[in-house]
Amino acid sequence: MKLHELHDNEGATKKKKRVARGAGSGKGKTAGRGVKGQKSRSGVAINGYEGGQMPLYQRLPKRGFNKPNRKRYAVMNLGLVQKFITDGKLDASAEISEDALVASGLVRRKLDGIRILSKGEITSKVSISVTGASKSAIEAVKKVGGSLTVKASEAAAQE
Repeated sequence: MKLHELHDNEGATKKKKRVARGAGSGKGKTAGRGVKGQKSRSGVAINGYEGGQMPLYQRLPKRGFNKPNRKRYAVMNLGLVQKFITDGKLDASAEISEDALVASGLVRRKLDGIRILSKGEITSKVSISVTGASKSAIEAVKKVGGSLTVKASEAAAQE
């Protein structure tokens, strides 16, 4: 086979219909847009408009609620804490605070606090102080002889 013998399969490519190229093309004059009206003009996009009928997005019921002042926590797993300790990025002998976690690069930013979950294993005896933690994470840290203290946030104190 030579380069000039290459061709696509029959019917794989189809020529685009060129509109407004004379009456003989079948799409001349108004180019298939009809006569006058909003849709015959350029720059019109009527997405979601159903010709006076109530649009689908308005017919469907609204569900749920988004709390405007909800707390957003930076979430991390115990396995990552252990990895950072073994890599020497976190000091297991000193207390691991939220600031230490941010400084080590484990968490990008504190947001409304840091919450620890129990995915992964922790083998080092550590003392961690964070805003939130899952019950299983607290148990996992206590199991290896460490401590995980959860700070009482301002919101919990007010409620």
